[in-house]
Amino acid sequence: MNTLDYFNARLQATISPMDYLKSIKINPEKYFLIDVRNGPNNLRNITIKGAKVIPEQELQNRLNEIPKDKEIIVYCWDVWCNTASKVAKFLLERDYTVKELTGGIAAWKEMNFPVSDSTQKDSTPNNCGC
Repeated sequence: MNTLDYFNARLQATISPMDYLKSIKINPEKYFLIDVRNGPNNLRNITIKGAKVIPEQELQNRLNEIPKDKEIIVYCWDVWCNTASKVAKFLLERDYTVKELTGGIAAWKEMNFPVSDSTQKDSTPNNCGC
């Protein structure tokens, strides 16, 4: 793979927070955004506004919640986290159309884009599974 092919593939597989916001303003029904982060709820209480929370560890049992007729956008913690990449691969193997949101929740919050706060008590053990 040469450099041009690499960047073309990267752009095809990802979407930036800015491009995602611009796209949902034009066509809000095109995408289905999923927060796939693992870990205890108290660490995941801030999510991107409008995201469906389906932790990677629960994904296989919750596929029925993910529409096949929309482009799926997945995100996790940050650029150092590969959970969203694992989920994207899993969904692509099942014929979903998928992109990863670059930078995850960290980039989204850094840009002060809309978030939801679902502060809840957590009784789940800290089994990240990353």
